[in-house]
Amino acid sequence: MDSVNLEVLKASVRWIEGGQRVLLVTVVRTWGSSPRPEGAMLAICEDGSVVGSVSGGCIEDDLIDRVRRLGIGPTRPEVLKYGISADEAHRFGLPCGGTIELVLEPLTRASGIDDLCRRVAAGQLVARSLDMKSGAARLVPAHSTDGVDFDGRRLLTVHGPRYRMLVIGAGQLSRYLCQIALGLDYQVTVCDPREEYTDAWHVPGTTLVRTMPDDSVLDMKLDERCAVIALTHDPKLDDLALMEALRTPAFYVGALGSRRSNAARRERLETYFDFGNGELTRLRGPVGIFIGSRTPPEIAVSILAEVTAVKNGVALPDGLRVEEAKAALDIVANQQTSCTVGARR
Repeated sequence: MDSVNLEVLKASVRWIEGGQRVLLVTVVRTWGSSPRPEGAMLAICEDGSVVGSVSGGCIEDDLIDRVRRLGIGPTRPEVLKYGISADEAHRFGLPCGGTIELVLEPLTRASGIDDLCRRVAAGQLVARSLDMKSGAARLVPAHSTDGVDFDGRRLLTVHGPRYRMLVIGAGQLSRYLCQIALGLDYQVTVCDPREEYTDAWHVPGTTLVRTMPDDSVLDMKLDERCAVIALTHDPKLDDLALMEALRTPAFYVGALGSRRSNAARRERLETYFDFGNGELTRLRGPVGIFIGSRTPPEIAVSILAEVTAVKNGVALPDGLRVEEAKAALDIVANQQTSCTVGARR
């Protein structure tokens, strides 16, 4: 679930408990380019306060003006579409040809937003089904592969931690990486059996386990919405996690290390754990994209940039991969050295 959407829901609960009317706006369909994806939410309080976003800003302004002019009555949900014409698309800041369809839902205590927030806070993945004719909503269990579904009669939205991340190692780099991963809406588990690291671990919002990494992978029952990142530099720990993670549908499996240590890791997995080259192609390492990162925060950004690209199905150019980028730099450096030596002769 988008963390912005959670802020929207929490703000809605506060306003409703304060006796104010609230309009919840949800993006249900987009055509062409769109500033915000399906499922994005915006809450507008009757006093004009706003939390969330459904566009670049112009649509929000129009919706706020609509609330100020018409108020928020006890009416049923309705559908509103922007960007049908080129003039309207230009007016509301939509890209050429872009169209966005919204569901506007007046909220009350009976809307169950408070219950939804409690379930999400408890780590549950929940679907909210809204009947467009009656305005009644109910909460049902959801699957990680579920998404926004709207057929004109019913709107289904999914809320809760849809992606999970297992980080091996509770060192300094892990702290920075986990803090950013939480902001990206991952449910983060950190595994490290070493007391000297776990005793000092303190990143609110993460789950710390002290089991062996291979046991942690098995316990989590990883699916296609999971990422595993090994950061200890210790083969006794990293290899155990990778050995099991590569046998799961996890969308991302990677390990920190130099090009040399990455090559040695692949050789160990192939030799001692009976992994073929085809299976090892799933292993990403050295992890991250090449941005010249040197400090732990920069390395964390590099790693999560690659994870995000893989999650979103974006193929990275070879020039952004750490191994290929550094190899290219080595070639340039060697050429420059050869030219310098040749000039001195």
